[in-house]
Amino acid sequence: MGPLGWLLDAQVQVAGSAVLVREIVGNGFGLASALFGLRRVVWAWPVGMIGNALLFTVFLGGVFVTPQAHDLYGQAGRQVFFFSVSVYGWWRWSRNRQAGDGDEPAVVPRWATWRERLGLLVAAAVGTAAAYPVLAALGSWGPLPDAWILVGSLLATYGMARGWVEFWLIWIAVDAVGVPLLLRGGFYPSAAMYLFYGAFCVAGLYTWWRTSRAPTAPAPIPATYPEVVA
Repeated sequence: MGPLGWLLDAQVQVAGSAVLVREIVGNGFGLASALFGLRRVVWAWPVGMIGNALLFTVFLGGVFVTPQAHDLYGQAGRQVFFFSVSVYGWWRWSRNRQAGDGDEPAVVPRWATWRERLGLLVAAAVGTAAAYPVLAALGSWGPLPDAWILVGSLLATYGMARGWVEFWLIWIAVDAVGVPLLLRGGFYPSAAMYLFYGAFCVAGLYTWWRTSRAPTAPAPIPATYPEVVA
């Protein structure tokens, strides 16, 4: 069995239940992406995309063999959307980095405007309302919380790409719903990672909040010289 075959099939026992190694590895890439995001490093996006690809195979158990009895289509679908939004985030942060001197972080955190916050709230409500019947029709387990996790995750990822401090708050709300759902579904590594993410997001919120309040260096004032009269 090659490395790829091992990654797809390997399992470990956690609390008497079989857990896929690729679920653990996928969440590991997710954690690395979050750490890079906290430090505003461009590598947050491609590293996260690898985790998205692995976790997609975990939550779509109807196609890929998994030990869990539940399919979470919202969780699987969000990995696809994550991948797509991450392409945008990768492009935006890379462009910001190229526009700077190369030594500064890829984005400068700021609080969203009231109009932007209203847009987030409307998108959250409309997106969750639209995703719920779709996930319910597909037979997703726990369609309502799964719908919010899907929509909230996309909004948080988009907010991170824009450099909005509020994206950490959205992640905290996603984690608060995701932990009990994943525990009931038997996705223990993902539930543990969500719990860790919740605490991590509090630290990330504080870090970005402090950075957003840091004064920016004033533009240098051109030197003036007395006119020399010949």
